[in-house]
Amino acid sequence: MESREKRLSQLEKYLETLTPKRVIEELNRYVIGQEEAKKAVAIALRNRWRRQKLPGDLRNEVAPKNIMMIGPTGSGKTEIARRLAQLIKAPFVKVEATKYTEVGYVGRDVESMVRDLVEEAYRMVKKEMVAQVKERARGFAEERLVDYLLGNHSPEISLPFPFPLGGKEKTQPQIPKYKREELLEKLRRGELDNEIVEIEITAKGIPMVMTPPGMEDFQNQLGEILKGLFPGSKKRRKVKVKEALEILTQEEAEKLLDPNEIAGEAIYRAENFGIIFIDEIDKIAIKQHGVGGGVSREGVQRDLLPLVEGTTVSTKYGPVKTDHILFIAAGAFHLAKPSDLIPELQGRFPIRVELKPLTKREFIRILTEPKNALTRQYRELLKTEGVYLEFTDDGIERIAHYAEILNEKTENIGARRLHTVMEKLLEDILFSAPEMKGQTIIVDAKFVDAKLGDLVEDTELAKYIL
Repeated sequence: MESREKRLSQLEKYLETLTPKRVIEELNRYVIGQEEAKKAVAIALRNRWRRQKLPGDLRNEVAPKNIMMIGPTGSGKTEIARRLAQLIKAPFVKVEATKYTEVGYVGRDVESMVRDLVEEAYRMVKKEMVAQVKERARGFAEERLVDYLLGNHSPEISLPFPFPLGGKEKTQPQIPKYKREELLEKLRRGELDNEIVEIEITAKGIPMVMTPPGMEDFQNQLGEILKGLFPGSKKRRKVKVKEALEILTQEEAEKLLDPNEIAGEAIYRAENFGIIFIDEIDKIAIKQHGVGGGVSREGVQRDLLPLVEGTTVSTKYGPVKTDHILFIAAGAFHLAKPSDLIPELQGRFPIRVELKPLTKREFIRILTEPKNALTRQYRELLKTEGVYLEFTDDGIERIAHYAEILNEKTENIGARRLHTVMEKLLEDILFSAPEMKGQTIIVDAKFVDAKLGDLVEDTELAKYIL
């Protein structure tokens, strides 16, 4: 099995390929505009790799430059985070600030975001290590499966066998070696894939532990302790040989792994490469002192401060230092301002980037350029029914035009408005598609005007329907 150093070296090599330009290129495939925010995120990512190349004493002094993204809803803050998570092969968690309350109130403890990060790191490391031992595990699993197929597997509990047993001893007749080899070859060629076999597996039941609301982390840790005290029971299952091979391979891989080694590496990755994205941070900003829940909101900020400044959090895998975890916060700040956050917390997010409200020009690009463009999604959805959609340039321009008008007239919800407009525009076609097989629908300016024109003009109606 590859060493920890080799795995970490591979991670660093991958991060080395993520130059700021490449990060922006990847984000451009899904997120339109907002170049300033993308640039800030790309630089922060690169600085993670640069820090690892510094001498040990200096490396500890370089603190991450946390980012605050400010912009209206639907401008791409969360989408940048989501795509970033897919791009980097490092621990990443996205949390909502509104889920947390200060200690003593019902809600999640802010430290649980760090535990979530370590959990994600553990999952990533385990997945990599399982991939490394999979070949060996498969070999052991094949041997076990052959035993089951030949009825030569001696379980811990007394079970009936397809041949008589002499006396009370659990002795079984020896199977000739050539028969095992024949069966093993058939198994590897896939000739037995659809045969049914009864196998014995370890049930992974976690004991149920009931705790008061807000103590989910304690509940999980207690569950882990009890799981260690009461290992899973054995149970028999009848499955196809192909599925049995997968189940047994997973079991054998688990036996080859050292949980302590996984935990140690997971903590290292979380501490040095981890990123926590805190969405809706404006919802915990104080608007007016002493009015409606301000105490609780300020309490969340106070509890959040040590995490961002650097503290040690206790997790089930061991203590985790947060000094070098990168925090990215985002919020619309339409009711509050960044200056409404407590000064100490403001100071911990030195990089501020403002995302611009989206206009008709961006809407046109959003409808056509991204890999997952809405026009493409609807085209492919209707193609499954044998209905073909064609969007003309003037049709796309009109959709963008109406989306911009609606954002101005009602609430500005950014790119999310396009989902509402597109659904209303194609509502009748989506409903009647099964009876329209073979038809081609041209979505041009005339079509869009006929469907949306009157609705958009009627402001009161638009408020409720769009």
